Amino acid sequence: MATVTHTEETRLDPRRWWALGALVASMLVLGFDTTILNVALPTMAEQLGATTSQQQWMADAYVVVFASLMLPAGLLGDRFGRRRMLVTGLVIFLGGSVIGALAGDVNWVIAARTVMGVGAALVMPLAMSVLPSLFGPAERTRAVGIVSAASALGLPLGPIIGGWLLNHFWWGSVFLINVPMVAIGVAACVFLLPETSDPASPKVDVLSTVLTATGLGALIYAIIEAPDRGWGDPLVLALFALAVVLVGALVLRERQVERPMLDMALLTHRGFLLNASAATLVMFVLSGLMFVLPPYLQAVLGNDAFGTGLRMLPMMGGLIIAARAAQPLVERFGARAVVAAGLVVLAFAALLGSRTTVHDGYGFTALWLSVAGLGFGFSVVPSMDGALAALPADRAGSGSGLLMTLRQVGGAIGIALLGSLLAGAFRDRLDITGLPAPLGHTAGESVVAAHLVAGKTGSTHLVASANASYVHGMGLVLLVCGIAALATALPAAALLPNAPTDRRTEGNESPAVASATADAGQ
Repeated sequence: MATVTHTEETRLDPRRWWALGALVASMLVLGFDTTILNVALPTMAEQLGATTSQQQWMADAYVVVFASLMLPAGLLGDRFGRRRMLVTGLVIFLGGSVIGALAGDVNWVIAARTVMGVGAALVMPLAMSVLPSLFGPAERTRAVGIVSAASALGLPLGPIIGGWLLNHFWWGSVFLINVPMVAIGVAACVFLLPETSDPASPKVDVLSTVLTATGLGALIYAIIEAPDRGWGDPLVLALFALAVVLVGALVLRERQVERPMLDMALLTHRGFLLNASAATLVMFVLSGLMFVLPPYLQAVLGNDAFGTGLRMLPMMGGLIIAARAAQPLVERFGARAVVAAGLVVLAFAALLGSRTTVHDGYGFTALWLSVAGLGFGFSVVPSMDGALAALPADRAGSGSGLLMTLRQVGGAIGIALLGSLLAGAFRDRLDITGLPAPLGHTAGESVVAAHLVAGKTGSTHLVASANASYVHGMGLVLLVCGIAALATALPAAALLPNAPTDRRTEGNESPAVASATADAGQ
């Protein structure tokens, strides 16, 4: 039941495009926030002394909280007012950005990213859910396209804006840039958006929310700490066991309640399960790649922050182009063929990138990045559409929420697992012979730290070893990504439903295009 009636909607018509501007501002901030941080991590590692595991937490704190709270956040908006919760999310995101800009150490940055994740979990689902109250069917396609374009535009803008800010200001500016954008979004939402709600929606299940957040948090913590402590460390093993227990309890809980917040029964639909698995794998690879690539471009190849942002554009360009071009190919060849081909292209790009050496220039990197972007786009959009199309009509909402949650979980695990693989490989390969123990330990924390130690000691050998070790670790990460993509392509080619996707968003645009471009960088 919506608070806004049809008559009230009509009276609001003169302001609806201004209201859309509020949503555009909100989605634009979320679109470039994660990619801004990726470019900033090497600089923050240098100025804050952040280790690789701490950099992983700076990225993952946001994603873990976002994934854990997205479903309950959407339900809060349905029950208590979408505008109210959207504004609340923007204010929380604003507070986290201010904390990040003023942070003086790594722990405060991680805390700021956690707060921002809470805000983003409220903003992302609710920004799209208010559109039906603003626009009729004739205009809704255009409105969805504009909001989707804002999200897509944020992806390539993030590295460029972040790089420019880091070249001219201190690292906290990548957080401070959010403040005016979010403030505009809050003001516009307050004055322009109508209030809508659906009191009949399921209640927020606090216990399920706690189980989701703690289970995922324990898993990510164990993966990130394992390279430092060892995979057989008692604490690491205990955290893995705790994660299994908590996630198992979550599954049992959701199967018992009458109206589950996280509808696990949807995974019994073969089309949904297989397509969701493919989309989650793509997010796993994309998030891990976005984490390991900036230090290579900045520390190993010697680009400044702005140059690093520009050099990440080939992947973003390939992703956006393929996301828009995927639907016609699905209509002609079927989803199975396009998803499998996209995964094979992604695997080829990753395996090609794994052959990178310290002597290769940027041209080789740009080549495999462009191919990787195409593979991402051609695999994630049809798999998202296929997952949604496989759902019963009365479960489309819960299925969409579960799909978005799975993708975010895939991204969080990608950053944790692939980042840990990189950290372990770098530390094992780095030659710290002749360095005092404290300096040797510092150098092993990250490639940026190794360069700083080399600068203090004047050791050109350490620079060469750090670069070679990082490229070796990045090659292992890309090799794992390639094997994972290829292993997913085989069952996709054999088992995915092959019927072309028929579901659209009030017109010609696939709903997965909006989703893929909205949070591909997250």
